[in-house]
Amino acid sequence: HEHPSSAMAQQAETKGLKYFKYEVFGKVQRVFMRKCTKDAADKLGVTGWVMNTENKTVKGEACGTEEQVESFRKWLQTEGAPKAVIDKAIFSNEKCVQRNPFKKFEIRKVKLPNGSYWA
Repeated sequence: HEHPSSAMAQQAETKGLKYFKYEVFGKVQRVFMRKCTKDAADKLGVTGWVMNTENKTVKGEACGTEEQVESFRKWLQTEGAPKAVIDKAIFSNEKCVQRNPFKKFEIRKVKLPNGSYWA
């Protein structure tokens, strides 16, 4: 028969990933926010993406372990790029996932209806 502790250890491994969407408000465009967000995510081991929006915010999705995600959220709320002025960060759609939907962290460009790219 199985040891209860080994079954629990297996469970802990599978429930290890957290996913969320985020949007950061404030002076977060033209301050290298996207590049700094990618650098922070890479350093923490978080995967996902970031992009500028037409509302002068930065938004994206992220996935990682609870510790990685917690550190990344704190970074988005309090640090950001050196020249950024963060008013607030909003997190949504938080859930635990079995598998990481992203391979790496990337900067996405916004494609406009006319086919050109914005920021």
